[in-house]
Amino acid sequence: MSHTPLSKLPQFDPRQVPVVGVDAHLPAVHPDLLTPQALRARFESPPIWSPEVLREPNFMNRPSTQAAVLIALVMRGPDRQTPHLLLTQRAAHMKTHSGQVAFPGGKLDPADSSLQAAALREAHEEVGLHARHVEVLGDLPEYVTGTAFCVTPVVALVSADHDIAANADEVAEVFEVPLAYLMNPANHRRHVFDANGVTRQWFSMPYLDLQERTKGGQPVERFIWGATAGMLRNFYRFLAA
Repeated sequence: MSHTPLSKLPQFDPRQVPVVGVDAHLPAVHPDLLTPQALRARFESPPIWSPEVLREPNFMNRPSTQAAVLIALVMRGPDRQTPHLLLTQRAAHMKTHSGQVAFPGGKLDPADSSLQAAALREAHEEVGLHARHVEVLGDLPEYVTGTAFCVTPVVALVSADHDIAANADEVAEVFEVPLAYLMNPANHRRHVFDANGVTRQWFSMPYLDLQERTKGGQPVERFIWGATAGMLRNFYRFLAA
């Protein structure tokens, strides 16, 4: 049975769906585990762990599609030891997930030698991130979206010297969020929504971007939710294990 994707429901706004829980009882990942050296070590010798979110309810009948996204950690700070996650806001005219916060990424093309190659290619096409600035650390478990995309998150360190050139056909904005903020479950909110006889659950991780302001002078809220938040929750579980 197919169901309408949440983003296609009339007047659906994920910001308005009630929060049913916040995970402040879980420990934040210690800053010492977020340095480039610690992140490399974690992927070189992974712990025993279990991802929390692997599959969303199926929203439609269509063949599955292999895809990859880049969890790009840009090294900031005076010593370039503080990772910030690079994210995009998808263009409003996109057919899928328009206007949503997302990782750079997309479908595996026949010419791609691997899923990692696909993630790097898509990041270059979407935001102009060149592979010479990227150090791939490894992959997280595949995440299956409700629209039948089987997504492999590829985690990488990115030099602060990189250039960004957003592709306006796909990307409205490129911004960064401190990884420490996203790896603190006190910022992870749970939502439950019933529609068309289907109960759907997801995480959100709203972030107030002090670098960007509305016309009224208020910080812009970057509303991270759905598949992007689900993959970040798995990343938290990996680092916290």
